[in-house]
Amino acid sequence: MTTSTSDAPEDLIRAGALALGFDVCRFTDLDQAWPAAARLDAYVDAGRHGEMGWIAETLERRRHPRAMWSAARSAIVLGVNYGPDRDPLAILGHPTRGAISVYAQGDDYHDVIKARLKALARGLVARFGGELKVFVDTAPLLEKPLAERAGLGWQGKHTNLVSREFGSWLFLGSILTTLDLTPDPADPTGCGTCHACLDICPTKAFPAPYQLDARRCISYLTIERKGPIPPEFRAALGNRIYGCDDCLAVCPWNKFAQAGRDQKLAARDALTAPSLADLARLDDAAFRALFTRSPVKRIGRDRFVRNVLYAIGNAGDPALAAEARRLLDDPAPVVRGAAVWALSRLLGGAAFETLAASRMKDEGDAAVLAEWTASSPPAKPRGRG
Repeated sequence: MTTSTSDAPEDLIRAGALALGFDVCRFTDLDQAWPAAARLDAYVDAGRHGEMGWIAETLERRRHPRAMWSAARSAIVLGVNYGPDRDPLAILGHPTRGAISVYAQGDDYHDVIKARLKALARGLVARFGGELKVFVDTAPLLEKPLAERAGLGWQGKHTNLVSREFGSWLFLGSILTTLDLTPDPADPTGCGTCHACLDICPTKAFPAPYQLDARRCISYLTIERKGPIPPEFRAALGNRIYGCDDCLAVCPWNKFAQAGRDQKLAARDALTAPSLADLARLDDAAFRALFTRSPVKRIGRDRFVRNVLYAIGNAGDPALAAEARRLLDDPAPVVRGAAVWALSRLLGGAAFETLAASRMKDEGDAAVLAEWTASSPPAKPRGRG
């Protein structure tokens, strides 16, 4: 851990965190009540977590940081800036290109941040003793309420953390420790009357300010949902093939954000505006190679190509029909079903009807057959006589 002009533990820890590449480091105690638990209960009771069953399964451990670890006395909450160097919504105007969420265009932040947390933790124990545990957002610890309490920012109406210094672009990591550290004050700023993030949502995923229905959220639909995406949301996906940045990108606080995205999390050129045609041709090996060290890899090739096919269907370019037609023979039913939907959007009614008649007789998956049936025009009534 690096030295500081002050011998206060908080100053030394903060200096060490900044030296390791964190952009902000603040502290909070764990003595207060945890209102976030009641909000989480309501979220799960309403079923808004969708297929994310682990949220309900770990509900008790999410009720309070001490429910995760009863010996914890303080939390060190850290942030890494991942603000983009370009307008993340500009890609939406190029429908034959895929829009991958800003956070997933570089290396997996879980790996980058966890390595830094462990390095900081080693220095902390060596200098101050005590016990500690490190967390990134894969653990059942509510980090956004913890960050709000530590003063990194506040939870905005889009339910993400908003910072005066970094806008809506902070990755979070936390360390729970048995040390008693002096807490920082919370940031009282808040969103005021602004509701830009709610208005821009393509699928109307916010039932009310500060409430999210994940089942309608494009990030959830393209990443967490395993089967076909419900038809009511497919057109709204546009060319978003992994996640969605709309509610983050429109936040007015972004204009005050400090420039300088962390270089270890910098976007790869191949992932900033990839061709949908190229992505549709990925087999499993090519998918893994393209998304090495990327969070995209965790959803697997089949789900990813499913998303690409929905984007192809929304692109309005008949030249992409050949890519969708080829994938009618894909081994994965979820890919074949998405190919059917894409072709229903790209081919004329008669051409699609002819294709359906030739393909349905050999399709053995009920869900794919349902896609053909739902996408085909209704049969014309027969005349009398």
